[in-house]
Amino acid sequence: MKRIRFAAIIILALLLAGVSAACNQQTTKTTLKVAEVTRSIFYAPQYVALEKGFFEEEGLDIELTTTWGGDKTMTTLLSDGADIALVGSETSIYVHARGATDPAINFAQLTQTDGTFLVARENVENFEWEHLKGSTFLGQRKGGMPQMVGEFVLKQHGIDPHNDLELIQNVDFANIPNAFASGTGDYVQLFEPTASIFEKEGIGHIIASFGEESGHVPYTVFMTKESFLEENEEAIKKFTRAVYKAQQWVQDQPASETAKVIQPYFEDTELDLITTVVDRYKSQGSFAENPILDKEEWKNLKAIMDEAGELPEDVGYDTLVNTEIAETIIND
Repeated sequence: MKRIRFAAIIILALLLAGVSAACNQQTTKTTLKVAEVTRSIFYAPQYVALEKGFFEEEGLDIELTTTWGGDKTMTTLLSDGADIALVGSETSIYVHARGATDPAINFAQLTQTDGTFLVARENVENFEWEHLKGSTFLGQRKGGMPQMVGEFVLKQHGIDPHNDLELIQNVDFANIPNAFASGTGDYVQLFEPTASIFEKEGIGHIIASFGEESGHVPYTVFMTKESFLEENEEAIKKFTRAVYKAQQWVQDQPASETAKVIQPYFEDTELDLITTVVDRYKSQGSFAENPILDKEEWKNLKAIMDEAGELPEDVGYDTLVNTEIAETIIND
């Protein structure tokens, strides 16, 4: 009898150990540190992936930090302060040109147009781009994608940004809205929701979209160091799959639903304004429908950089772009 009881205890212990191991296996998550270049409604699909639990479904625990600026974001990535960076693809070209032995690889695209808008101090009826000639234009930081796209669009419309107007580009990114609100510039290049807030408050008027004018570019992309990708390919696949789920969700849902989901990330912004911004970005195709960064977008990026005199070298598409993971996920 004692032997039977002892055997039963052993079996029960083994069963409990098995259940415990299974539970631990189910609850064990892979932590990925993500650094975003700024906090923006422009990145709505990322926040949807977080709020809807798409990363969690993939067994991922995402630690998101905002690093405020391309230089800081890439420094954070390259120094292992982050596993993944959400930033403009141009930064990967800059890093490669400096001779990086462990380059940043673009593996999943989030936005595919410029995210800025031309805001005028006065309400300009029947706006033509030539109206900017002779004006004071408050632009973005030299070498950054917003400024390069801004100059590219102006040149497309026959405007020399350095001779046909007074171009101001020595104001820090975070201080540009305040500078315009304080009276600097006749026109300014702004991201949302600031552009819509200014319009609502009567500070300025949105009169054109740089995203519509410049075409598709890999404007904001998830990238990681080549070594991290090689060592953590499965985690990157799971991450990309979650992003793709969010991209599909945003495309399928009305702007109002996306706004409700991402509102916790913009507590100081009214829901109706978030909805307006999401709808504006969605209607002009700013949110990428899938994570694939294609060759034409890369070519357009380099053309914009070259036009601005900021392309350090002609870096090939296959050198810094990995589409295999995204293509595999989409075709699953």
